Amino acid sequence: MDKIRTAVVGAGKMGTIHAKVYDQLPQSDFVAVVDIDADKAERLANQYGCCAFTDCADVLGRVDPVSSATGKSSWIRGTGRSLVETFNGVDAVTIATPTVTHLKLAKIFIKNKIAVLIEKPLAANVREGRKIVSLARKNNSVVAVGHSERCNPVVQAMKRLDIEPKFIEANRVSPYPFRSTDIGVVLDVMIHDIDIILSLAASKVKKVDAVGVNVIDEHEDICNARIVFENGCIANITASRLALRTVRRVRVFSRQAYLSVDYLKKSGIIIKADPNINVVKWIQEHKDAGDFDLTTVNWPDLLHVEQLDIDDKEPVRLQQEAFLQAVADRALTPEVSAEEGLAALQCAQKILASVKKHKWKEKIAYST
Repeated sequence: MDKIRTAVVGAGKMGTIHAKVYDQLPQSDFVAVVDIDADKAERLANQYGCCAFTDCADVLGRVDPVSSATGKSSWIRGTGRSLVETFNGVDAVTIATPTVTHLKLAKIFIKNKIAVLIEKPLAANVREGRKIVSLARKNNSVVAVGHSERCNPVVQAMKRLDIEPKFIEANRVSPYPFRSTDIGVVLDVMIHDIDIILSLAASKVKKVDAVGVNVIDEHEDICNARIVFENGCIANITASRLALRTVRRVRVFSRQAYLSVDYLKKSGIIIKADPNINVVKWIQEHKDAGDFDLTTVNWPDLLHVEQLDIDDKEPVRLQQEAFLQAVADRALTPEVSAEEGLAALQCAQKILASVKKHKWKEKIAYST
């Protein structure tokens, strides 16, 4: 089977991560880096011996240096030759650029039947997200969304349990990242947990209440949201990019089990209902008989607690493998589809609307 010719658009932090993984995957032939900053594109391309471009149009296929969008001929390191002598386009790309550019760049590739993986969030707003989904359907193109946390080994382990959550609590806080300043904490950070919770709840959103505070810039830096689903599940999410330390945890309550997981440590525990039925029965019997001081019992010692079975694989690698598999076999789907990315974006927009509705009003003190 021929390798899939891949490229990364955006040579920033996430683009660098995607480039490394594309270069490592056996089914990928990593051929190009695109960035409007020629120096950044060149530096990243040099690491992997691939082509550097400053315009997406140049990676669509064979181009002429005179008629190209940039008006310049790119190069391959160490050859001194124009890339147009050897470059024959790409089959799949990752877009890792500022959110406000996602629709514009995705449109270029989708219309040319090139598969696209768009870093989260899918778009800057729901309207633009719908346009991307519509373009994908119209052109029958593979479009994935880079919610890499869905590929976190802990999340994959939760997915295998096939439980029906009734309450989900997620906390994702960290120090200020000095990146993604074009969006607030909801679209930058909370969007990860929104996507995971939507996949776990497997139900439509019924109601959203949220409050947020902006401290550093015009966008919210801290947010708490409560999501009520049509099937009765309730989720409480907190996100902050102004914390003193990084915490990424989630707790899931269901009739089948209780889960407590840590995304950073890639660890978790599960307390299943069935193995603990005898414990509950024993407590009830002693309560009814009144012949035992239950305050002397250490509750955790009674429970059957299991460590979550976690397969420690790199999330971005799993994400890109699923993406390229979907490119190679259209019967398969990416880990997070464009439709799922849109659903997460729609939920995020409801949270932002609620934040705006409950906007804090500053009190102004006047001296007399």
